[in-house]
Amino acid sequence: MTEHSTGAIEEADHSAEAPDDREYARALGTRLRAVRSQQRLSLHGVERKSGGKWKAVVVGSYERGDRAVSVARLAELADFYGVPISELLPSEEGASSGRIDPSGKIVLDLQKMQNVPAEDAAPLVRYAQSIQRQRGDYGNKVLSIRGEDLRALALMFDTSLEQLTEKLIAWGVLAPGSIGHVD
Repeated sequence: MTEHSTGAIEEADHSAEAPDDREYARALGTRLRAVRSQQRLSLHGVERKSGGKWKAVVVGSYERGDRAVSVARLAELADFYGVPISELLPSEEGASSGRIDPSGKIVLDLQKMQNVPAEDAAPLVRYAQSIQRQRGDYGNKVLSIRGEDLRALALMFDTSLEQLTEKLIAWGVLAPGSIGHVD
């Protein structure tokens, strides 16, 4: 096999992987945006707070999945946000399945929860308020919960995990960064 034909095979293999790579980059970007949003930082706020180390245009391109981020830069960004790097990484299932992985992170959009009729979302609202009280976490636009919380909510709604997930998606209360968030 010639050097030229080997390169063509490698290029073909790379293009076959490209959609998955782009999907993962978008899922990673969604996590980055969620962490930044939870800290109430705009893209320009990140640039100002970092003293220019993190340019708004660069962080924005990471969040859109338009630009690849190296592991070293991702670790630096996690350090800047004060979160473990694992908080920035989407799960493989979350990047491709479009469903909530109960072992993963679920981020609820508290503002969108207000648009859900009270009689439909009452258990969810009470649960979210309870968590906010425990954490002393008022005034945030989003609330992160664990997979175990989702299981407890499914019991409160007297439904399966799958059906509750479908409800959350239909109500639009999954915030960007949440496993199962649908754009």
